[in-house]
Amino acid sequence: MRAVVFERFGEPAEVREVADPEPAPHGVVVRVAATGLCRSDWHGWQGHDPDITLPHVPGHELAGVVEAVGDLVTGWRPGDRVTVPFVCACGSCGACAAGDQQVCERQTQPGFTHWGSFAQYVALDHADVNLVAVPGDMSFATAASLGCRFATAFRAVVQQGRVAAGEWVAVHGCGGVGLSAVMIAAASGARVVAVDVSPRALELAREFGAAQCVDAGRTEDTAAAVRDITAGGAHLSLDALGSPATCAASVNGLRRRGRHVQVGLLPSPTGTTPVPMARAVALELELLGSHGMAAHTYPPMLELVRTGVLRPDLLATATIPLDAAPAALAAMGTAPGAGVTIIEP
Repeated sequence: MRAVVFERFGEPAEVREVADPEPAPHGVVVRVAATGLCRSDWHGWQGHDPDITLPHVPGHELAGVVEAVGDLVTGWRPGDRVTVPFVCACGSCGACAAGDQQVCERQTQPGFTHWGSFAQYVALDHADVNLVAVPGDMSFATAASLGCRFATAFRAVVQQGRVAAGEWVAVHGCGGVGLSAVMIAAASGARVVAVDVSPRALELAREFGAAQCVDAGRTEDTAAAVRDITAGGAHLSLDALGSPATCAASVNGLRRRGRHVQVGLLPSPTGTTPVPMARAVALELELLGSHGMAAHTYPPMLELVRTGVLRPDLLATATIPLDAAPAALAAMGTAPGAGVTIIEP
């Protein structure tokens, strides 16, 4: 099969022929129809993820058709249209038994713990626990965007963030995750303040329901701007980018007893990131993490997509072939772009 491969962290990847994957007894091989280009893939290429061994094929946000099935799989067969959360759970640990597959103790992640979906085929573990059926009237590009960014944003806003109608929600960083969060929060009846340095990203945020926008490239103190717009601070704020600056701005922009959800990864040379804990203590803030979404919790989100309340298809702003993926991956470090870029292998 053809796949995007990199031999060294941070050095150019290339498209080459590699061996086709084989399904594990509990897994499947999926023929990839669409896969998203995500900032997490860029972090992996940069060497920020300790699970990656070289050489490596990135890609974790995918949809396609089941090609081969392991002997122990009971719920899926070749030809099924599927997508999958980026966290593939084992189905048998304590976290999985509690329904928390997104924090499985023995999780695997395509594109991180093993070769991913920037390829014609990808192997996925524990298929009966992790696969999600893609409706026949849903495009593979839309389904691919659900697996990481949209599902992650849905859980961060609805489940972890506990958004309520009428609340102010601030979203820091309006890439794929951030724009998804804007759309989901607005559809939930919240008033959204979108924060980004890109005029195009803020334009899309307005289209997807943001009531107010803050241009972080022209605003010296974005947290103060959010507090001013919301008359005291957001009830819920998300760092959808993942940087010390956006994390601090998200926390500092909250009102008393507000809720911060950290969605974007926070790589650091020291392994820790400074957080304004004095404000968290004084205002009794909640600081929460959010890590994907378990496959069994997809149905409510899929129903909102089916009825048109949520439109993840609108987030797909570019489609590229596999040969263009290496350059697009490298460009995410300096120009992450707005919306979701879909690769069609």
